[in-house]
This record gives sequence, structure tokens and C-alpha cells, in this order.
Amino acid sequence: MIGSACFILGPFPGYLSWVGFRADAMTFFVGSIFFTSAALLQLIECGIAPRALARHTRHRAQTLLTIESRRIDWWACAVQFVGTLFFNVTTFNAFHTDLTASEAKNMIWTPDWRGSICFLIASELAYIEAGHSLWSWHPRDRAWRIAALNFVGSVAFLVSAIASYVLPTTGAPLSLFWTNFGTFVGAVCFFLGAYLLLPERTHPDEQREVTGAVAST
Repeated sequence: MIGSACFILGPFPGYLSWVGFRADAMTFFVGSIFFTSAALLQLIECGIAPRALARHTRHRAQTLLTIESRRIDWWACAVQFVGTLFFNVTTFNAFHTDLTASEAKNMIWTPDWRGSICFLIASELAYIEAGHSLWSWHPRDRAWRIAALNFVGSVAFLVSAIASYVLPTTGAPLSLFWTNFGTFVGAVCFFLGAYLLLPERTHPDEQREVTGAVAST
């Protein structure tokens, strides 16, 4: 939620002019660090989670960062974690103000679109797991709502990444409006998805009874 809040604040109209370029860049970078820490914890949690839903089933992974290649939820967490690392790179490189158009494209835009693709793939995998199908509609299911919000947020981030394409002639983004708007909408979706995890944390058994599955994101 903190990471999402940073990405909501960063592109907000007037924030850049109010705090200045470096503070705005720091807002995005801090947000990306929270994204990465959350994704890492999620990956660890998925690795040590039980493989069955029985109340007294116990399972402990050999290591915290175990590989569960046969589990779709593990792949969702792993791909998302890689995506957050790309966002770490792009937000860190955004501190540089003296980059040429070519440098900005390679150092900022390239990891940005790669991270967005990772988020989209991870969100689709989580959506499939939550709905048990490529397409599903279960709005009363909290796990499904979380997965759907993350998927919409990932689409918005990808729109932002496309709009951020660095024009070789000017070094400016293709569309500053869609860059900021896509980032803002995506971050709002991620914030809401993270917020919906709070009742799952405090009342996990209630969700299991309703859905028969454990949410992965």
C-alpha cells in the first residue's frame, strides 16, 4: 500500500512543481523499493505455503526462496518480483537529468516496459489462479477482486510504459499525459488490491470457506 501510494503521488498534477524533480524521482524510487520488498515477501510466503487447504496440513519449504515450478501462484509471484527489480532500475536511473535520448531510452524506458510486461504476465497468472479459468467473473470473491484489480493496474502500467517511449529527436516521452495517467490509475488499482489483503490477513478462514482457494496476490 505504501509503494502504491508513492506511485499515486508521484504523477499527481502539481506534485512535481511543488517538491521539485529530485524529490519527485525519490518518491517513485521509494515506491519501487516497497514494491520489491512486498513482492519478495510474497514469493517467500508462496514457497512456504501449504500445498493443500486442509486445516491441519503442514508444509515447510527447505529454503525461503524455494522453486515451486509446478504452481501457477509461484510463477505469478516470481515474475512479479522480477518486474519490481526492473522498476527499481528505471526509477533509480530517472535521477539522472543529463541523459541523451538514446541513454534515456536504454536506461529508463527499457526497464520500464520490461517491468510492465512482467507485471502483466504475473497478474494474468494470478487472475487465472483466482478464477480457475482464463476468463471468469466472481466479483463477490475477494481473491478474484484482488487479482482483477492487479490485472487492470498492470494494463494501466503498460499503457504508461508505451506512452513513456523516448522520442529520439527530442528526448521527451511520447505522451506525458498518458504516462502520468496510466501510472496513477495503475497505482490506485494496486493500492485497492493491497487494501483488500488486510481482511484476508485477519480472517483467512472466512475466505477459504467462500472460495475454496487461497489468493496468491
